[in-house]
Amino acid sequence: MKETPLTSKHIGLGAKMAEFAGYNMPISYKSIIDEHLAVRQGVGLFDVSHMGEFWVSGKDAEALLQKITSNDVSALQSGSIQYSCFPNTNGGIVDDLLVYRMEDKDGVKNYLLVVNAGNMAKDWEWIQSFKNVDVYIENQSDATALLALQGPKAIDTLQKLTNINLSEIPYYHFKIGTVAGINEVIVSATGYTGSGGFELYCKNEDVELLWDKLMEEGKEYGIMPAGLGARDTLRMEMGFCLYGNDIDETTSPLEAGLGWITKLKKGKFNSSEIFEAQKAEGLSRKLIGYELKDRRVPRHGYRILTADGEEIGVVTSGTMSPSLGYPIGLGYVKTTHTKPGSQINIEINNKLFEATIVKLPIIQL
Repeated sequence: MKETPLTSKHIGLGAKMAEFAGYNMPISYKSIIDEHLAVRQGVGLFDVSHMGEFWVSGKDAEALLQKITSNDVSALQSGSIQYSCFPNTNGGIVDDLLVYRMEDKDGVKNYLLVVNAGNMAKDWEWIQSFKNVDVYIENQSDATALLALQGPKAIDTLQKLTNINLSEIPYYHFKIGTVAGINEVIVSATGYTGSGGFELYCKNEDVELLWDKLMEEGKEYGIMPAGLGARDTLRMEMGFCLYGNDIDETTSPLEAGLGWITKLKKGKFNSSEIFEAQKAEGLSRKLIGYELKDRRVPRHGYRILTADGEEIGVVTSGTMSPSLGYPIGLGYVKTTHTKPGSQINIEINNKLFEATIVKLPIIQL
């Protein structure tokens, strides 16, 4: 099992550790609910150094990324970011990712791809299988650390440590500069929580100092270290997909509500003809959000039925929402049953529990 550069730090803080995507990761420190609410109301700090970082550059870099990603890479300017996915050739998803347009090098386009830890090896092989001669790809995952400072007080916490004017970084943009005396930190206005904040990329050897400085400066705002448990409940409230649960090799981005990152007008790319047909003919299922008033929490794979007992779909994610105080989640249902406000039943331990389809995001911030 691999470790991040901060594993000993998490253990020292008393974190509950568990294996995730081959890494020994903190699930929670104090409690998932407390960490969740700290992010929603103040600020929380996540170690997400298990994520993968691939650098792609060269004369054919843009052409390669246009072929293998769903979004329109040509729309990116230096300093901007796209959420995207790697479609496979059968209409499914190899992985979802972020694409950073870095500064050109000697007139050559340069990109950073941030991929899911559990898909790192698969993604690397996938990219290599489409690589052109004039493309250079470098895997910097093992040398790169990543912290996510999230919440409404993230900007106040971070601003005390940098001369970068954070208020001038729009959502899904980034700047590179000095933070806590550490040079060449990528400060990215992104996150997986819906509460605002920044993701900070630095070298492994610098991340412990960065973590300590952020925790120190965030004290006045009640900063808490936050684990993957809170990361999951936060993303679920926002309706953000988790690879392996809500999206995978069998799910279309259109089914998953990711039509906005699937740019069919940019020209041909992997599975674009399949997506064109789905758009023209209509989808058979769509991803929905749901909420229960019961205390039982649905889990991945649980059946979704109508009030009459017809099976119409499956749960992909479920949790007890710390913000709302009742269970919520995501799932796929037939397109004829996706209207918000519709009543459905979810089968939990051979018993049916009433649920309501809700519009995404599940909570409005």
